[in-house]
Order: sequence, then structure tokens, then C-alpha cells
Amino acid sequence: MTEAYVAIEGGIVLTGRSRAPGTARGELVFTTAYTGYEESLTDPSYAQQILTFSYPLIGNYGVRDERFESSHVQPTAVLARELTDDVAEWLTEAGVPALDRLDTRDVVTELREEGAMKCGIAAGPDASPEAAREQLEQCKGMSEHVDIGADVSVTEPVRHEGGEYEIALIDCGAKGSIVSSLLDRGASVTVLPYDATPDDVREVDPDLLFLSNGPGDPANFDAAQELVDTFVGDLPIAGICLGQQVVARALGGSTEKMAFGHRGVNQPVRDLDSDRVVMTTQNHGYAVTEPGELDVTQINVNDDTPEGLESDDLGVLTRQYHPEANPGPHDSLDFFDDVLELAGTTRVAATAD
Repeated sequence: MTEAYVAIEGGIVLTGRSRAPGTARGELVFTTAYTGYEESLTDPSYAQQILTFSYPLIGNYGVRDERFESSHVQPTAVLARELTDDVAEWLTEAGVPALDRLDTRDVVTELREEGAMKCGIAAGPDASPEAAREQLEQCKGMSEHVDIGADVSVTEPVRHEGGEYEIALIDCGAKGSIVSSLLDRGASVTVLPYDATPDDVREVDPDLLFLSNGPGDPANFDAAQELVDTFVGDLPIAGICLGQQVVARALGGSTEKMAFGHRGVNQPVRDLDSDRVVMTTQNHGYAVTEPGELDVTQINVNDDTPEGLESDDLGVLTRQYHPEANPGPHDSLDFFDDVLELAGTTRVAATAD
């Protein structure tokens, strides 16, 4: 067995089996998802992170690219109790180090007790504990990745023809399912770079501005925040995950880094108006602490963090979780219906003028 090593903040070095060779560094996080490993591994919100799967067997239904949420594997490395050969080969071809035969229960327990930590990985024939420690020493915190949007965003506008409503989607690391969810409901979507300017948005002449999910600290997405500052009150605005955080910050709110975040497909969310609880898919390490000018409409049942923010007066609708799921439950897909209804208010107003 070719050994591999995981060096974690605090001096811990774990030994496992190398399944895809290489060295890597990143923030060590975990997901509780038990299906959807292809979607998780291609979710841009995992950029600059090392993903640990808490479910013991990853890869038991193969690898199919039609399930991918982006064009490539996004985490810098992967840890698991057991990876199948299919997934190991995929990660090897992608150049993403991976190891298994770890007690991932211990890894997850450590993360829950200590919070997400910096980590270094060394796997393959030349791997050593020293090499893993060297990677750890070079690891940055997520807030230090000040231009992480450049790693996950389109570099020029991408047009998707759909229906009558025009959506300008700011790509801070958008999952493909967000675009398809909007297209399925009769929208045309123009995907714009994370650093798009107000003039870039005006060229689209959208009915709604949509801020996507993405990795890292929302405080580092200044251009996206400027778009909210510019268009709020004049153009409906929606957002998912990082998008919610950026919108809240632009409207006088605040965000903070969570201890170990929400990552999985079974996060319970309660709607404050209906008292209805839905199960949701989530992947984020930051959360809104103060909503600013927005109203909190949904909260996480486990820790009361804001999961939904809205303002009828400003025309803003955001969700911290992923209504499009993939993987996960589809309890909250009606969010996209609400988004298109919000976009329709602009179209009606324009027609009336």
C-alpha cells in the first residue's frame, strides 16, 4: 500500500492510503452528504478546500459527467473512509490528490470540536509526513484568498437563451443547476464574471440581478457588492449562498466565519411565516449575522442562523441554502418560481411605462 499523509493544524498527522497522487493544501472541511459525490466534487464553493466525506463509501454508483456542477473537480484534495476505483481514477486524471482508509469519524469529530482547520496533503510514492507539513505551512485561511472569484468565475459573458425573462447572473462560482433551474422556468440567463461592472449589467438590460453561490469570504467580493449598491430599489435582486451574504453586506448587514459551516443534504430550515420545516442542501462556511435592511424570513433549526432574507420594498429575495439541491432534497425548488415572479414585476412595470 502506498501511504499518504494529512497534516492538520495543531500538529496532527494522519496516515492513509494514496488513491490519487500529489500534494495539496487548503481548509479542511466535511460534508454529511451520503449521495451526490459527483455534484459535491464539482461544486465551485469547495475551491481552496480539502473535502472530507463523512459517509464511509464514496463512488458506489460510478462517475457520470452529466451530473457535474462545473467543468472540473473543485476541492484541492479529497479524504474518505473508502473511495472506489472509479472515483480514484477520476481524481487521478483531474490531478486532485486523494486518500482513503482514514477514520473519517475522528476527522469529523475533530472539525466539529475545533472548527475548520488548515491542512496539508501528500500522497503517492514520494509522499512523506514532512511533505504534508510543508503544504500545511504554506496554507492560507479562506479570508486570505482575496481574489478567489477569479478561480471559479467565467471570464466573459455567457448567454443561455430561454424565455421572456432576462436574468443577469453574477458568477461568483455558480453551480450549473442554478442556471438550468432558471432556464427550465422560462428565463434567459446571461452569466457575467464575478467582477462585472454596473455597465456590464446594463448591457444585458435584465429583469432581475442574481448573485450566485461561491467560495470564500463574502467580504472579498467587492464588485458584486457594488452591483447590489447600484441597482437595489431599481432592479429586483436574488441570491443564493454567498449571494445572500454579499447582498446582506451591501444593505448594511454583516457576516462572519462559522466554526465548521453547513455542508450536507439534510439541513432543516424553518419558515417563520408558515412554521413549515424543509430539508435543504447547504455548502457554506460563512453566515449572515446581521441582516441590515432585510427581514429574516427563514432560520436554520439547528443553530438559528439566517437562511432566508427578503424585502418587499426593495425587491430582494435570498436563500442561504441551495434550492436547486443536486445533490439533495427538492423541498425548496419553488424559490425559483418566486424569483421569476419577482423578475416579472420588472417586466410588467416596463410594459406599463
